[in-house]
Amino acid sequence: MIETVIVGAGPYGLSMAAHFRSRGIPFRIFGRTMDSWLAHMPKGMMLKSDGFASNIYDPESKFTLKQFCAERGIEYANMGIPVRLETFSEYGLAFRDRMVPELEDKFVTGIERAADGFQLRLDDGEVVKARRVVLAVGITHFEHVPANLTQLPAQFVSHSYRHHDLQQFKGRSVVVLGAGSSAIDMAGLLRDADADATLVARANSLKFHTAPVPGKRRPWLQRMRHPDSGLGPGMRSRFFSDGAALFHYLPESLRVDLVRTTLGPSAGWFVKDKVMGRVPLELGYNVERAEVRNGKVHLQLRGLNGSAREIDADHIIAATGYKVNMERLAFLNPAIRSQLKCLHGMPVLSSSFESSVPGLYFVGLAAANSFGPVMRFAFGAGFAAKRVTQTMMKSLARNPASVPASRMSTIAE
Repeated sequence: MIETVIVGAGPYGLSMAAHFRSRGIPFRIFGRTMDSWLAHMPKGMMLKSDGFASNIYDPESKFTLKQFCAERGIEYANMGIPVRLETFSEYGLAFRDRMVPELEDKFVTGIERAADGFQLRLDDGEVVKARRVVLAVGITHFEHVPANLTQLPAQFVSHSYRHHDLQQFKGRSVVVLGAGSSAIDMAGLLRDADADATLVARANSLKFHTAPVPGKRRPWLQRMRHPDSGLGPGMRSRFFSDGAALFHYLPESLRVDLVRTTLGPSAGWFVKDKVMGRVPLELGYNVERAEVRNGKVHLQLRGLNGSAREIDADHIIAATGYKVNMERLAFLNPAIRSQLKCLHGMPVLSSSFESSVPGLYFVGLAAANSFGPVMRFAFGAGFAAKRVTQTMMKSLARNPASVPASRMSTIAE
């Protein structure tokens, strides 16, 4: 039996594994490296997070994004130079090779309780027993499509998560739904791919981050009032990015409200010129009805002011975000799912990321209601990895029989 299994190989899973490896915690990790980034984000996209906030974390910061870019001759700045999707994805692969060589490119197809932990089934037929399981599945499984679109055939509607190469839409009319970073990025990149893209959103206007002034540092008083953080400038953002441990102790209703209302829909400053003046915008509209007519999707829109619009398109891309729902995790045995205490779809977690099912941990997006908006970003992986590692080390210190003698000196440090 292995001590811990990590499911998922994105920034959170890789960071967790790097921490476990450094401290001698026995583990196995399963998943396809950076799968969401390599296969489910559109080519040409750039990260909204600054360079310094786009690391994957090892305990001693031996391999940061800055170091990776220096080694590869890639232009980099802690702030002011957007990180390309391709750069971040390649960094993740390099981090795996250097920090997590144990990663197994296998998928977990089933997890159920066992007498002394969990039993996991892999896609190659192997059965693995583990005392603990850390789920670092990110946004996978949680894509959200509005209910009034789900009845459309798959060839006419899809979620933005399903699109990496947008060349398939060249010459076709596409409506993108949403006002967040994903929607705005998608609309601009579709236009770059010579698609006839239109952006439809409930919001009356689109929001973009403020562009930095090259070579100019913000005045010290402004930096004091609105300090930089892994989630952007501002006291609130600073608290959310660096105060995840404290956030956990806020009243439950306040935590949920803060996660829902903080860091709302907005796009990076570098996307503005790709969209404004290039992509037709239908803002202040809800989709009232959608149906297929003569081989196209016919959308009936209702404005917030009561006005009506109709649009025909070859395809609809719902860039409408992600909603955590434990029922979407089909690989979890129904008995486990039924025992999970949840709040608005997310598991209720202890201060160590453990769920109401002993030994089952959640990190990343699924932990947002417990630890704050930072869990929606790669920046939160550092805190999650450190906190869960501390918990595992304490447990192993109490039960040294489960640790190989060769690793006990590392655990004891």
